[in-house]
Amino acid sequence: MKAPAQRASLRGQHSRVLEELGSEICSGRLAPEQVITLEEMETRYGVSRSVARETIRVLESMRLVISRRRVGVVVLPPEEWNLFDPQIIHWRLASADRVSQLESLVELRTAIEPEAARLAATRASSAEVSDLIGLAGQLWAAGEEGDADRFLALDVKFHAAVLTYSGNPMFSRLDSLIGEILVSRTEYGLVPERPDPVALQRHVDVANAIQRRDPEVAHATMRSILVQTISEIGTLAAGADEAS
Repeated sequence: MKAPAQRASLRGQHSRVLEELGSEICSGRLAPEQVITLEEMETRYGVSRSVARETIRVLESMRLVISRRRVGVVVLPPEEWNLFDPQIIHWRLASADRVSQLESLVELRTAIEPEAARLAATRASSAEVSDLIGLAGQLWAAGEEGDADRFLALDVKFHAAVLTYSGNPMFSRLDSLIGEILVSRTEYGLVPERPDPVALQRHVDVANAIQRRDPEVAHATMRSILVQTISEIGTLAAGADEAS
């Protein structure tokens, strides 16, 4: 039986190799149909065969690679990947193509979150509505005060709550995906230095519409938040290109 320190070391090695290989695949540095062997992994990363196998097992579960007899581990094309996996989202957003990736993810949010807000206006319990109103108020205050870390944490929590309070279990399972998008957008500087006052107020307006049980206003207001987000990403990305 492995000692706790040894198990921790193996987990650390596994995480390191997984991060490097996943990033290389999602950035295109490892191209589709390229073959990876366990022997190469052992040599390159200085890890054991068991760590290499465990890393491949996880990458296979994400559909980034597939093991083929007498060939080895083959990198799969992007259309095979589990694009909803938060780790894949993280790796794709770390690539040079992050802006287009982020725009496509926000387009996905635009298709889902307004409907979640509409459903929440008809399905959320009184306690859930009260919680959402409180979150919107805290979010507004954090934005007004320029507390970026607290604002991000509350923004993630607010959007996850709307998904959950929709009463649709499929929507609620997307909370980690939405959270990864929000965190990555901040991490790569694709957010304004201070939250836009209009966007802050719209979050409050979404909560108020849900409280009033007004599904159409909840839907329209949430959609306006996401349309503004797409516009902000484009503007900030263009500014970054000019600066470089």
